[in-house]
Amino acid sequence: MYNKSDIELKVAEFLLQIKAIKLQPANPFTWASGWKSPIYCDNRITLSHPSVRTYIRQKLTQLIQEEYGSVDLIAGVATAGIPQGVLVAQELGLPFAYVRSKAKEHGTGSLIEGEIVEGQRVVVVEDLISTGKSSLQAVDALRNAGLSVAGLVSIFTYGLDQAEENFKNAKCRYSSLSNYQTLIQYAAEHSFIGQNDVDLLTKWRRDPSGWGKELEQLT
Repeated sequence: MYNKSDIELKVAEFLLQIKAIKLQPANPFTWASGWKSPIYCDNRITLSHPSVRTYIRQKLTQLIQEEYGSVDLIAGVATAGIPQGVLVAQELGLPFAYVRSKAKEHGTGSLIEGEIVEGQRVVVVEDLISTGKSSLQAVDALRNAGLSVAGLVSIFTYGLDQAEENFKNAKCRYSSLSNYQTLIQYAAEHSFIGQNDVDLLTKWRRDPSGWGKELEQLT
């Protein structure tokens, strides 16, 4: 039985405990996009913790079965989605392939690595959803190769409006084990952060691109 709310909280707990997610509202991170952010997520760290890794593998597998039914192939998104996707494919006894961020500049020039067959029904595995841009590039690559993308699953999503819009426009379903709102709720209830931090984190979620500018003005 896939109990969504229990799993969301458990994954949030794991990610905070092993410091795969760090919350620093007073000393924000800078993303590759240039955005200032009070949160940083590196789900690769889950791979170093066997019990966490096992739980995530099992729950991603259940999520795929619950949301997307029978599929022919699991595809990971390079790079962080590759190990998670391999674990899920092994659990399901399915073939695995992965999508590069760009085509190889040598050899076959492949964008998709692994054996694929036109018409296969595939679920894409990601570690994290921010804006969804890189994930949807992988979805497009698989579709262009003649595969039917049933949807995408991830460990965690920031739940940004931009991502919702991007997935909607791409006509691609996606599901995550946990999310920003649940994480902040768990972090506040278990003293990872205080109320002032909650307020800052909530403001960031509403306007991530403008949050850093507002913070600079206040300081």
